This record gives sequence, C-alpha cells and structure tokens, in this order.
Amino acid sequence: MHPAPSSRLIVPIRRREFVRAGAGLTAGGLLLGSPWGAAISRAEAAAGSFGRARSCILVYLLGGPPHLDTFDLKPDAPSEVRGPFQSIETNVPGTQVCEHLPRLATIADQYALVRSVSHPNSNHTPMIYYTLTGRETDQPLVDNDIRPPQRSDFPHIGSLVTHIQPPSDALPGYVAIPELAIRSSTEGEFKRARSALRGGAAGILGPRFDPLCVNGTPGAEDAVPAISLPEDVRLERFEARQDFLSQLESGLTSTAARSFDANRSRAITLTGAANQGSQSLFSVASESPEMHDRYGRHRFGQAMLLARRLVEAGVSVVAIHFNEMTVCDGWDTHSNNFEGLRAELLPYLDQGLSALLSDLNERSLLDSTLVACFGEFGRTPKINANAGRDHWGDCSTTLLAGGGIRGGLVLGESDSIGAYPKSNPINPVDIHATLLHTMGIDGEHIVYDMQHRPYRASNGRVVGELLG
Repeated sequence: MHPAPSSRLIVPIRRREFVRAGAGLTAGGLLLGSPWGAAISRAEAAAGSFGRARSCILVYLLGGPPHLDTFDLKPDAPSEVRGPFQSIETNVPGTQVCEHLPRLATIADQYALVRSVSHPNSNHTPMIYYTLTGRETDQPLVDNDIRPPQRSDFPHIGSLVTHIQPPSDALPGYVAIPELAIRSSTEGEFKRARSALRGGAAGILGPRFDPLCVNGTPGAEDAVPAISLPEDVRLERFEARQDFLSQLESGLTSTAARSFDANRSRAITLTGAANQGSQSLFSVASESPEMHDRYGRHRFGQAMLLARRLVEAGVSVVAIHFNEMTVCDGWDTHSNNFEGLRAELLPYLDQGLSALLSDLNERSLLDSTLVACFGEFGRTPKINANAGRDHWGDCSTTLLAGGGIRGGLVLGESDSIGAYPKSNPINPVDIHATLLHTMGIDGEHIVYDMQHRPYRASNGRVVGELLG
C-alpha cells in the first residue's frame, strides 16, 4: 500500500467525515465548513460554461515565463525593471503585449489574460507540481528536487480528466508532448538526459491513466516509443500475432484476466493506430507545407500542430511541456533573458500559439477546445547582474482561450513593477478548478485512489469572471 502524501491539501477525505459532510450539503451543493478548500459556487460561473470544452490543450512554459517581458509589460517602471522590450497595442483597445508577440497581438480578442496569478512559492519542482495537480507537495520548500513520479502523487490534470471521463478504446485520454521532464546538468553543462518530474503522471490513480508520451520529434515514426513497433515487426505481422493470442486466451474468465485483457486490447488498438503511416493518429505528414510553415518548422510549432490534430480526433487532454525544444535552457532565464526571448522563445511561442488559436477558430473547434498557457511562476521584477530574471511566485500571467473563456478580457492587475497583484489575486489552484469546470468536472467530484480512498477533484474555486 502506498502511503498517503503528508501535505494538508492532499489528505484524503476520511470516510466517516465524508458521510457527515454529505449530510450538510446546501441546496447549492456547497460543503458546509469543509476543510478541503473552497467549493464551486454556481452563482460565480457564467451560464453555459460548465462542460463546454470537449478537449483541453495545455501549453506549459516549463521553467517560468517572465510576465514582465510577455503579457504584462511595465513601460513606466525604472529601466532595471522594464528591460529593453517595448509594448505594442493589440486588437483589443487598451490591452498591450510585448513587441515580440506581434501575431498574438492581432488576435487578443480570442484569449483572456489573468495578470494577477499569485502563490508565495518560487521553487521549481513544488510549483510545477502545484500548478499541474492543484496540490502542494510534501516538500514545498525544496527547489529542483528531481524525484521521479510516484504513486503517492496527486494526478496531473490530464490524468484526472481521463480518469473521470474515460476515452474510447481507440484513443488515448491524455497525451504529453513530451513527458514532463527537465534536462539534468553536470558542472553547468546540460546533457540531453531527461529527468521525469512529479506532477506529470497519474499518481494515485494508477498506471492506466499515465500519459502517452510523444518524446521524439512530433510526427516522426518513432515519436511515441510506448506504441512503436520493433523494426522487424510489420503491422500485418503484429495484427496476426494478436489474432492468434486472442484464440489462445478465449477461455479466460477471471475478473483480473478480463481487466488485463481490456487494457492490453486498448494498447493494441493504439499501437495499430500509431503505425498506419501518414494516416497515423500521431503523424503530421498529411498536413500541407503551408500548414507546417504556419505553425513553424521547429519542435514547438510541430508539437502545436500535432496537438490540434489530436483534439480534432477526439483526444481529451494534450499537454505540451515547452522545454528542451530550444538551444537555450527553456524558460528558466536566470541569464541572458532578453537574448533568449528575442532569438527563440518569444518567436516560437508567438508563431505556434497564434497558429493554434487561429486554426482552431477557423475549424470551429475553439469553442469546444480550452487552450491554457502558463508556467510554474513568473520572474523577478528586478533584472539581475547577468541580464536575467530569477524565480518569482508572487505574480505571473496566465493566458486562457476557447472552451467558454471570455476572449479579449484582462482579469486582475499587478502593481507598478509587476511584483504583486494589485487587484483580484488568483491562486493557481483556481486556474486548475476553472479548467476542470470548463471540461465538465465539478471540483467537489470525488475520485478514488487505488486503495479506494476518496479525494476532491479540486481544492480551488472557479474564476467565474473568466467565463461567458
């Protein structure tokens, strides 16, 4: 039996307390005196927003994107705060973004910006876990504590959605491009080795709900190692093997055998779907050269293109963990912040994200697809001696679009130097709860771990101002 995490936000609901709480439900469904966080208030959610999103694409800027150099510039701040970048007008009067996001500036009416996301923790791994699972880790003050995912972890939002809303056998529920991981380093030189991080898998829900990872180049034949056929096994031979195995096991009747067979059958179906050449679920070969150019012929752009194809096919959650896609160290810009942003990070984000939003809109998919873009935290207002910005959990910006989100909205405001929220502070767990709400999952929904212990789906509140 796996021990329950020690964080107060992930303590399972004791059965006796759960029954007592059930007796205290109000007509609106609120848990009276609940110790497990604020419940969803139906009054604060706009009509028609619950369950409006059929799919979710999470663009996770791993490392911590600088809000002051992307979506919350401070042109009147001192030079050591504002930096060299200029702000430009968007197609929404009064809303400005960075000059290096010109494409996104032209479609600001399609997304909302939350400029007051705040949590008092500036450590990578605890905040990655917090923003993706909606729970604190058992070591919230430890930075860069690279421990592999554990079965005692709370699930990534993609695993949670898949658990509550299971996909068909022909589709994966949660696809990660790539898996949640960072590069390991030795004496300052980064290796290509990857270290998986807590918060990226299914944890307490079990391996069945772990992500299907696209760790190779998006669209390449070997991009999905888990369901790639060996070189000496063609699809026809693979299918013949499965037919023969089915005949041998036709007499199995135990519950365990049937459960195993169901999981294996799903894996077989996905393996076949992934090895159908240009028609593969994970191929982008059939897209036109113009479409590849539109998204960008770089790893991030092609990941976004693949994400669109996956949600178009019916995949529930696609998480693009935007790190290790550039020659710089992702979004952890402690040094040469502006050089890295200008040369790669912002052009890649601007091209890929604007193409995704516009493409979904043109295909009439944006209304049913929630797109969320954020990282684990923002970065310091003051520029350091290495022309970089350091970790800053007290203020950051989140971009949301589609799936019932009000386009053209700017919610919340940071202070004059972008250090703290000036109005409407939003906890990252509230973003988490809002994403679940648009996917048709109430935060009060109870999920059970492998030991059948009950947990709330979310401890946050739905940010009703975002919905419409």
